[in-house]
Amino acid sequence: MATVAYLALGSNVGDRSAHLDTAIRLLREQEGLQIIKVSRFWETEPVGGPPGQGRYLNAAVAVETALSPTELMRICLEIEERCGRVRREKYGPRTLDIDLLLYGKEVLQSDSLTVPHPRMHLRSFVLGPLAEIAPEVVHPVLNKTIAELLASLGHRPLLGKRAVVTGSSSGIGRAIALALGKRGADVIVHAHVSRDQAEETAQQVRKEGVRAEVLLADVRNAAACARLVEMAWQMFEGLDVWVNNAGADILTGDRARLSFEEKLRLLWETDVCGTIWLSREVGKRMAEQGWGLIVNMGWDQSEIGMAGESGQLFGAVKAAVAAFSKSLAASLAPRVRVNCVAPGWIRTAWGQGASETWQRRAVGEALLQRWGQPDDVAGAVCWLASSDADFVTGQIIRVNGGAVR
Repeated sequence: MATVAYLALGSNVGDRSAHLDTAIRLLREQEGLQIIKVSRFWETEPVGGPPGQGRYLNAAVAVETALSPTELMRICLEIEERCGRVRREKYGPRTLDIDLLLYGKEVLQSDSLTVPHPRMHLRSFVLGPLAEIAPEVVHPVLNKTIAELLASLGHRPLLGKRAVVTGSSSGIGRAIALALGKRGADVIVHAHVSRDQAEETAQQVRKEGVRAEVLLADVRNAAACARLVEMAWQMFEGLDVWVNNAGADILTGDRARLSFEEKLRLLWETDVCGTIWLSREVGKRMAEQGWGLIVNMGWDQSEIGMAGESGQLFGAVKAAVAAFSKSLAASLAPRVRVNCVAPGWIRTAWGQGASETWQRRAVGEALLQRWGQPDDVAGAVCWLASSDADFVTGQIIRVNGGAVR
């Protein structure tokens, strides 16, 4: 009689993805064993062992087998050896590691094998991939589902995801980067020239126990956008989430004194062209990869219009971003999701220094009777990046407190 068992795969030496692919292929070739589900590959930090190890790629595999637990484990060890596994030190680097996590509802204890795996409930790098393919499976000793065990380690719904947030050295972008990191995602912080500010954001992200890197690029330049995507993709060996938050600030500082024509050109090059170039570049790679999410940044009033110079500028520019996002979603479906977040009155640097008239207007137009905060926008982006939003694409998500006029 066949039993469903769950395996954990990991690699942090050499071509990690190739090692996992090889292990899965060799498992498929085994008699008396059928693979029924495989998680995506999760990149995680090493836990324990010698310092200076490389990051791991981890995966979970569900198999249906008539083999005994001992026979199944023997096959796993043979596959490890065929992939070059050499055991030198505990928790040391390895080309391939395969653990037997669960074997049906059985509880086994011997000198050579313990099932369920004795430390699986303590390891997010095990529970994350496993929860992806078997969230409702119950641990036969702890009597909790895999999803519950993962949640008990902390609310990390984005654990293992790899994200880029453009324009994240400050403001809304910084809030998004920090929120993604808090929920378990590794984050690349992007800025145009503000490396020190970007490094400060990255350092705050790292405090969440995830990886954070910094890349600089001028998104007004198509070639620079292509290089940014290439560097980010290589740095994280693939990406799951790309947030196009970078935008031109024409409301504060010296740029507030630019002419209408100069402001329009700056907004168009940064907010529209940069978003389009980056989205198309990363969208192609995500489509080839087989999954991904792109989030672009719109404006809630671009559809209804707002009087004044700023309304004319941002209305035209952000409406273009929203329209592009919908068309890109149709182009990349079903593998890649694309959505546009449209903030309302958000208390960024401009909002903090706005006149009393604008303060009253921002609060008065929102049903919730308050300014929005950067964290409100970040929360919407994190929801889109989570599995809860897997059926959401081609949408404009308004984050505006129910703004009315």
